[in-house]
Amino acid sequence: MSSERKERLTQEEYLALERKAAVRSEYLDGDMVAMSGGSREHNLIVTNLVARLHAQLRGRPCEIYAGDMRVKVSITGLYTYPDIVVMCGKPQFEDANVDTLLNPTLIGEVLSESTQSYDRGAKFGHYRKISSLVEYLLIGQHEPKIETFLKQPEGPWSRSEVRSISNTLELLSIQCSVPLVEVYDRVFSS
Repeated sequence: MSSERKERLTQEEYLALERKAAVRSEYLDGDMVAMSGGSREHNLIVTNLVARLHAQLRGRPCEIYAGDMRVKVSITGLYTYPDIVVMCGKPQFEDANVDTLLNPTLIGEVLSESTQSYDRGAKFGHYRKISSLVEYLLIGQHEPKIETFLKQPEGPWSRSEVRSISNTLELLSIQCSVPLVEVYDRVFSS
C-alpha cells in the first residue's frame, strides 16, 4: 500500500483541465470525478423535457440548458453538470468564458441506479445553497415519476410528486406545465 498522498486540484486547475477535456467531470474540495454517460432512456427524457420547456419559454427572459452547462455552487465550491438547467433573468457566469453558470432558477436530474442517492442527498444539499434556485426536479428513469422540490419563501423546501403517464408536471418557478406522456415519450410507449 502506498503512503503517497494524492495531489488536490485548485478550482483554477480544475477549470483549465475541464475546458480541454473530452469527458466532463465534477469537482469538489480538490477532487475531480469523471461523469458517466446516460442511457437511451435518460437521453430521451432530457431531450423531451427540454423540447417542451423550450417551446413554453420562448419569448420569456429564461434560458434552458441540457447537460452541458456547468453550474457552480459558489458557497460549497461544487462544479457540476445538471441534466437540465433553467435560468430566468440575467445570467451570471463565473468568468469571461461564459461556461459556468452561477444563478440557475430550476435544476433537474434524471435518476439512475448509480446516482440517485447522491442526487437526493449530498448533491441536493449543495443545490439548496444556491440562492437563485427555486425548484429542483428528480426525474424517474424506470417509471413515470417526477419529484419536485420547491423553495418556500420562509421555511423548508416543499415536496410534491407526479406519477402516472396520464398526469401533468407543473413547474411553478417557471410557470410551465408538461404532461408526463410527453416527458416519457418513447420511453414507456413505442
